[in-house]
Amino acid sequence: MQKMYRLFLITSVCIFSSFSLSAKVTLPALFADNMVLQQQSDASVWGWASPGEQITVIGSWNHHAVSTKANAEGSFILKIKTPIAGGPYTLTIKGTQTIVLHNVMIGEVWICSGQSNMEFPLQGWPPVAPMLNSAQEIKNARHPNIRLFTVKRDIALSPQKNCAGSWSACDPASVAPFSATAYFFGRALYQKLKVPIGLIETCWGGTVAEAWTSGSALRKLGDFDSAINKLDSLKPFVNKMTKQYYADEAAWQRASVFINSTLKNTHLDDASWKKMLLPTLWEKAGYPNLDGIVWFRKTINIPASWAGKALQLELGPIDDNDITWFNGNKIGATDGWMDPRSYTIPGDMVKAGKNVIAIRVADTGGNGGIYGAKDALNIHLAGSSSDEGINLSGNWKYKIAFVKNTIPLITQNPNNPTVLYNGMIAPLLPFAIRGAIWYQGESNVGRGTQYAKLFPDMIQDWRNRWKEGNFPFYFVQIAPYPYGGDGKKSAAIRDAQRRTLQLPNTGMAVTLDIGDTTNIHPSHKQEVGRRLALWALAKTYGEKNMVYSGPLYKHMKVEGSEITLSFDYCDGGLVAKGGRLNDFEIAGADGIFVPATATIKGDKVIVFATSIKHPKAVRYGWSDNAEPHLFNKTGLPASTFITNASYYRSY
Repeated sequence: MQKMYRLFLITSVCIFSSFSLSAKVTLPALFADNMVLQQQSDASVWGWASPGEQITVIGSWNHHAVSTKANAEGSFILKIKTPIAGGPYTLTIKGTQTIVLHNVMIGEVWICSGQSNMEFPLQGWPPVAPMLNSAQEIKNARHPNIRLFTVKRDIALSPQKNCAGSWSACDPASVAPFSATAYFFGRALYQKLKVPIGLIETCWGGTVAEAWTSGSALRKLGDFDSAINKLDSLKPFVNKMTKQYYADEAAWQRASVFINSTLKNTHLDDASWKKMLLPTLWEKAGYPNLDGIVWFRKTINIPASWAGKALQLELGPIDDNDITWFNGNKIGATDGWMDPRSYTIPGDMVKAGKNVIAIRVADTGGNGGIYGAKDALNIHLAGSSSDEGINLSGNWKYKIAFVKNTIPLITQNPNNPTVLYNGMIAPLLPFAIRGAIWYQGESNVGRGTQYAKLFPDMIQDWRNRWKEGNFPFYFVQIAPYPYGGDGKKSAAIRDAQRRTLQLPNTGMAVTLDIGDTTNIHPSHKQEVGRRLALWALAKTYGEKNMVYSGPLYKHMKVEGSEITLSFDYCDGGLVAKGGRLNDFEIAGADGIFVPATATIKGDKVIVFATSIKHPKAVRYGWSDNAEPHLFNKTGLPASTFITNASYYRSY
């Protein structure tokens, strides 16, 4: 999939080394027109110049000059004191030449990171993953004092000094591709605080937490030593691998525009072609490492009553891109791995009896193939229901036309340990910030026990690197979604996230009630951003009388055959929203959980099951399809929990 696997090794060749060879003062991408500096901070300003060059920085808010000299490697860094929120100002950096940054605001700066649910833009990814009320939200997003910066995706084997990106004021054009969760978080802060807000989005869909964590922090955990050692061993060969990559890319570009027209022909002899059961990703059909171009063909019998009539060909989503022919005539083409294909076949192409569909699928990386639901593969009369059509699932003939060569996966995989920390977090250090928001965990499903250690280690790693103390770190608990297996593995991640609240100055937005078990990218990002902002407004900015969390499990007490559960953040009492309490389970000494009856008593929940006489543990919302009903009276949902960590078992 193009969205998951890209090679961005150019920065791995230590691009910052070139700065010391030039007398020209150079600044990181973060320092540019329209930027936001953290208010009332000792904000670092850094860059590159000639060794020994005198550098002076002046902020127009006080016109106070701060100076330093570039070191022997040509790097410089200094700190300037910023005032209370305001602007616009200028920031002047003087060396042998002068750089003046304009329209600089002083306000609140937040890092916004994670995987695809943080990356999910305000414009959504329609039609597969639409954003709720997207058009109206974009139209109304005119907030010149909210500033947006998106870090370009980059994989790096060593920590980088710079990134690609630029600041822009929030308007419909700039916000449409920007993180929806980050935008709604920032908008809520702006509406309440009335100060400039700087949002720095640094995300990559489908990525794991260890990719966002530094090597030294992961070494302490010990689980990733082998992978890190392999990455370290490749550092001397980055230039050679990069050269090979571009050669392979050039071959791919030539292949991607070449179409072997004979393969679409109706009378082609395809007897030697192999067969594949569709729909499926071809990684699941015996080609786990295949990227490239594959042709599919299927001969179908059209009834005489359809001859000469327009048809509709439904193919479902195809990963990544396709060109489709009917009886040798091109009927459509689509780029995009999530978009369902639906092509109209003109009546003059349709004949009774045998007709041939040919599809050229090009996969640029990751998964590939015609992979939707079986009933999504269908051909029917245009304007009629697919129920009255011909289902096309089953055997298709296929031919691998081109294999896209790749350099070793370890250098192009954004899920390798450290590589996104190196390429997309390290370049932001030590930019002054107020805090961070985080939306990730889906790609770590299946490793809940490990995540319970990894995630807090990552948070502490960032705090150590930023040297801003225990800055606020607020995160989203992932929503239920069917990940396969025993149907419970996402619950272990949710509980690991809950346990991370033991770290100081953290907060968690629960999304059990606003997820979508049919879509891993829930559309209601307004509420996700709002719930994150509740934590920030209450805990970071001191807003009073604000309920900012749903009920969080506190402790339990065994009383005969019942377990009494106590909670923090009951705030007015507990309620069963949407019906009686559900999704509670109870276990005895054998650790086997059974459905339980649960009732609210004030700010407590009483749990029992007639088959469990001596209960030992309770869990709640412990399912990939959970839709539980426990809330506080302000309408915020309770988190998934398990009372005893030892009952994680294999998660």
